Amino acid sequence: MVWCHPGYTLEECAAFVSTCDTKWERGESFSFVIYDLRDGTFLGSAGLSQINRTHRVANLGYWVRSSQAGRGIATSAVRLAARFGLQELGFNRLDIIVPLGNRSSQRVAEKVGAKQEGILRNRLVLQGKPLDAVLYSLVAEDLDSERQAVAQLALV
Repeated sequence: MVWCHPGYTLEECAAFVSTCDTKWERGESFSFVIYDLRDGTFLGSAGLSQINRTHRVANLGYWVRSSQAGRGIATSAVRLAARFGLQELGFNRLDIIVPLGNRSSQRVAEKVGAKQEGILRNRLVLQGKPLDAVLYSLVAEDLDSERQAVAQLALV
């Protein structure tokens, strides 16, 4: 992620958080904190950004603390954020753009039913270097088909 760098400071974090309410009210972006209900531990974040109202499209981004990875946290958060964007906000489509080498984030997209659409050359710039990215998309039907698949598993 562009903002994620070794020297990321508490001040940078505070500056981001201070803009979230205003951006939410303006409909510019929708950021969510992921935390453990049992003890309040901060686990990560998910959100909708780069909103295009004309075409009713937004980007869906997510991250989880390295120490909490592999527990299904990102997958659960992405499902909730996707439902919010597609059902509550009425987006037609959510794009998930993942660096080509980030297999963990690709797996999250795949687990929630996102469809891989292709490789975007030089789509992201991370740490000053252009990187190829995998484009996934989610539409409302993807959430419906995921729900049906889960229901079928429950019946088996």
